[in-house]
Amino acid sequence: MVPKKIRVPFQDETIIQSLQAGDQVLLTGTIFTARDAAHKRMAEQLEKGEKLPVDLTNQVIYYVGPTPAREGEVIGAAGPTTSSRMDKYTPFLLEKGLKGMVGKGYRSQEVIDAISAKQAVYFAAIGGSGALLAKRIRAVELVAYEDLGTEAIRKLEVEDFPCMVINDAEGRDWYKESQAVFKSSAE
Repeated sequence: MVPKKIRVPFQDETIIQSLQAGDQVLLTGTIFTARDAAHKRMAEQLEKGEKLPVDLTNQVIYYVGPTPAREGEVIGAAGPTTSSRMDKYTPFLLEKGLKGMVGKGYRSQEVIDAISAKQAVYFAAIGGSGALLAKRIRAVELVAYEDLGTEAIRKLEVEDFPCMVINDAEGRDWYKESQAVFKSSAE
């Protein structure tokens, strides 16, 4: 299977609608990092009626807390963190225009339903491959919540960043579908 090359942030919903659970993709463009602490702070700001430090419209958030860069590198290891830790914030951020997330692991049914309702997509990156994924990151800029250290929000410029569509805009779940195929072939 040849990976689909996708530009981010998303410019047009037809791109999201063309992505199917199980598709391999290569993301190129701008994505933002945010983990648990940044999600909590964004939710608190929104609850207070404050503006977020970044515009999430059509954006992708990568659930990562990168390690410090070694000399001559733009970023340290940048492997995905467990996505379910952001589940309680995800529907709210999708309401604010977020269109994609990259992480690892399962999402709750509430999040899968919100992804479908808001015509968004959830990608998985390969856990344990942080050093390899870092090589697809061309530039890094700290944009908000510096006090959170590795959990601060950063803007990343990525090129051919490899991931797979897990939950698509139709509500499909690649984890469940692939397990069902495996189970039926094992019988």
